[in-house]
Amino acid sequence: MNLTTRFTHTILPNSKNVRLLSFLVVGALTLSSAANVEAETVAPETMAKTEVYAEVDGAVGGITYTQNQRFIFSYHPFFNPKVKVAELLENGQTIAFPNEEMQRAYTNDGQLKSSAEYLNWVLGVRADGRGKVWLLDSGQAEPRTTPKLVAWDVVNDKLSKIIYLPESISIAESQLNDLAISHKYQRIVIADEGIGQGSNGDKAALVVVNTVTGASRRILQGTESVLPDYSLPIISDEGLPSQKQIDAFIGADGIVLDNKEQWLYFAPLNKKYVYRIAMADIANDALSDKQLAKRVQRYAEKPNNGGLSIDADDNLYLTIVGGRKVGVIPSDTREYRDYAEDKDMIWPDGVSIGPDGYLYTGAAQLPLSAAFNDGVASNKAPYLIYRFKPLAEGVTGR
Repeated sequence: MNLTTRFTHTILPNSKNVRLLSFLVVGALTLSSAANVEAETVAPETMAKTEVYAEVDGAVGGITYTQNQRFIFSYHPFFNPKVKVAELLENGQTIAFPNEEMQRAYTNDGQLKSSAEYLNWVLGVRADGRGKVWLLDSGQAEPRTTPKLVAWDVVNDKLSKIIYLPESISIAESQLNDLAISHKYQRIVIADEGIGQGSNGDKAALVVVNTVTGASRRILQGTESVLPDYSLPIISDEGLPSQKQIDAFIGADGIVLDNKEQWLYFAPLNKKYVYRIAMADIANDALSDKQLAKRVQRYAEKPNNGGLSIDADDNLYLTIVGGRKVGVIPSDTREYRDYAEDKDMIWPDGVSIGPDGYLYTGAAQLPLSAAFNDGVASNKAPYLIYRFKPLAEGVTGR
């Protein structure tokens, strides 16, 4: 039978207005919320059924969904949002995450807080599957601050850890985009796009952080696997009347670790390849940068993409920033194909799998911003969050 569930809400003070759209769930299911949908998969070589899961009032950057069913996302820092990170509640509201105080750089009497007390510029957000959400703060908004990783305990609702990324690790040209978490190797690996302060990606790199000691190192800077291809500008809406060229060249962007924590996959945005390297090599501090570079493998070809996710069968999912769609690279063929699309999926960015078996992504509308639209800002609310089923069982938080 077909069952339609609709969420409604009232607007409360200090909350963001968001309307969850009704959606259709196929199968004999009894639902109390969207998080109770049983996992299904999509047959090979078919397009996934794409549905709008929510409408929010700001552009969505990174997305993660915790195992205790908390939906966390970053408001895209490109638009300098007042609230950096939010939680989408089951009743349709959004609230600041982890709280309102962490969104403000200044106290009520105008004093600048210490950097540990607020979020500055957040794009990457990842649940670690063990009760924590890690927020990647690149520190680029004025007043600039030292970049950091913030681990928030979503079970006990308290700060767990802050790891700072000093000047030698996060350089002037850095723009820390996304992260992958390894429990086996006690490491977080960060993709640094290398486009900070107007740079063109030529200082892109990966950053490896020991989550126990806090020690970090910068690797692969200047190597083929992290650098953009300057012959591949972003073409938005190719073949349509709205086609435009965006001359932004972005280094290491999407990054994801497989479920076995064997392979780390990553890719520059402007590049025709996804790369991978063994996580054991990444965690081996004895290997030099040159040795690591020799161990990087070209994995598959792809279009220009932003975010990366992966399912339990190692199928990779890529947000195609110029094409209003998400693609997949099946592990058995390693050949890219389109997988999910919608006419309003304008610049999908982060992509992540939830405990309900769905993949989630948000349309950030960057090509409609004044910077990429001849000085005319056409981006506007509502900003859409989509979901669709992967080819195989998901890996929550990936």
